[in-house]
Amino acid sequence: MRLPRASGILLHPTSLPGRFGIGDIGPQAIAFAKTLAEAGQRWWQILPIGPTGFGNSPYQSYSSYAGNPLLLSPEILVEDGWLGSRDCDDYPALPETRVDFDTVIAAKEKLHRLAYRRFDRSHLRFEAFLIENAHWLDDYALFMALKRSHDGAAWYEWEPELVRRDPRALAAQRKALADEIEYFQFIQYAFDRQWKALRATCAKLDLQLIGDVPIFVAQDSADVWARPELFQLDEFGHPTVVAGVPPDYFSETGQLWGNPLYRWEAHQAEDFAWWIGRMRALTERVDLVRLDHFRGFEAYWEVPAGSETAATGRWALGPGTAFLEALREGLGGLPIIAEDLGDITAEVEALRDRFVLPGMRVIQFGFGGDAGSEIHLPHRYINHCVAYTGTHDNDTSVGWFDPVEDESTQSREQILAERKYVRRYLGTSTREVNWDMIRVVMGSVADTVVIPLQDVLGLGSEARMNVPGQAVGNWSWRFQSEQLDPKILARLADVTAIYSRWNGEPPNAVRPIPRAILDEPKPGEGSRAPHSDGDSTLAG
Repeated sequence: MRLPRASGILLHPTSLPGRFGIGDIGPQAIAFAKTLAEAGQRWWQILPIGPTGFGNSPYQSYSSYAGNPLLLSPEILVEDGWLGSRDCDDYPALPETRVDFDTVIAAKEKLHRLAYRRFDRSHLRFEAFLIENAHWLDDYALFMALKRSHDGAAWYEWEPELVRRDPRALAAQRKALADEIEYFQFIQYAFDRQWKALRATCAKLDLQLIGDVPIFVAQDSADVWARPELFQLDEFGHPTVVAGVPPDYFSETGQLWGNPLYRWEAHQAEDFAWWIGRMRALTERVDLVRLDHFRGFEAYWEVPAGSETAATGRWALGPGTAFLEALREGLGGLPIIAEDLGDITAEVEALRDRFVLPGMRVIQFGFGGDAGSEIHLPHRYINHCVAYTGTHDNDTSVGWFDPVEDESTQSREQILAERKYVRRYLGTSTREVNWDMIRVVMGSVADTVVIPLQDVLGLGSEARMNVPGQAVGNWSWRFQSEQLDPKILARLADVTAIYSRWNGEPPNAVRPIPRAILDEPKPGEGSRAPHSDGDSTLAG
């Protein structure tokens, strides 16, 4: 799969502005999509959009299929007639720059319960929605209703007959919890309607969405509860081994994610039907999928359950070629970006390249001096990759560049030496390191460039989205509308046009001066050789 030369912005919808304490997929998302299109962007990249569990992490979701209720727009619920115009009047005043998740969860659920009470199940396509999505929605809605009736306890702490999914016990609970089950079905119906409206707007703007699928799922999820035989669990539903990564750039002891690992032989016996269904559902919502932790499909880090860190793990072989072949056949193609960061081997690269998947390049990783890090510097990029100034796991460019005062002397000396290299590489004083890095990445030969909005806005570490290995305090950053002012948008539009990444034909106001005019000799000068400065970095 070869992507066109273009660029885009990374921003999760929770980071959008708005009065409800968290960004959502309503009017502010529509406005942001229009802003991206006006600045010539082709892509809007987001994080996973499932209902979040522990730590409010998008990568720890209760379902691979369901949408996050926190992303529902109260304004659209009012337009649909499921909320009254005054129902939002007593909504609590919440911070504008951070998400106070506990307060938001309670406040939004109050509105959702009101909307459900006004909802008529004969509404339009509700019954059709239930039938079309029964393969996942039946288990998910029952799972969430049971969690609520068990005060939020994880499924493996429920009664034994519910843990092992005894048919008679499940039938009894479906009857007893019928109203609560329908509430969760309604929430997913409302999410589906709102997401499709946003997607339709993006399509009209020729703006495409890049989604994200975590390689692993949360242990406390409808996915694992419904199909425990597909995971390495004991008879009580507890994992025998868990996921993580070995020590790396982000953590000296590795990252202990704790997710249950797959029984890949069980998946292969079903021709990877579970994975195909999961991916098919996401590709109905987005145009391209970032496949998180791609290296885990070649080999994954297996940590014994109960370990305190990930350092005690070992590599185990993944499903490799068989998995991707089945996925390609099941989806009719592979609209995938391979997240190939971290400890990447020749075998992982061969798997990626065999299926012609674009990998990722992150300029921040290019200056550390580690073996192989030079591939992350723009002059070493290839066409077939997606280049970033940073990802959701990185500090912002400004925050990354500023030395940390409380670092050890050795670490500080290393940081200062690295920053000196950055200045030499960028060829500037780096007063605006974020724009220096944006410019060199945009000017590279990479077909696709994605910039976190924090870097466009020039924000520091206070705007960082996630610190890997840190369990709390992540995922809460939001921007304010006035931060994305006309000057910044004009600058983004200008650099997009200059480096031939504009999605379509740029308007005159941002159209770059044609090379032929720049090279035209002045009167009396005679002919001269064409400029070659930077030509090798421009594609198409």
